[in-house]
Amino acid sequence: MNKHRAQEIAQSADTIQVMYEDKPIYIQHVDENTDTARVFPLNEPEHEFEVNLSDLVEQK
Repeated sequence: MNKHRAQEIAQSADTIQVMYEDKPIYIQHVDENTDTARVFPLNEPEHEFEVNLSDLVEQK
């Protein structure tokens, strides 16, 4: 996923399905300097972690 799209999703009021390793996640924050995002699985909001933006896939 590109940085600009990840930022749009993170700031959106709409629910946009994004997958990481075939699991739905929520993007909390995008770090422009490192091309990473702070995310958590939708079913485990207490389990936050960082991922490379290139590993995120938007479901259409």
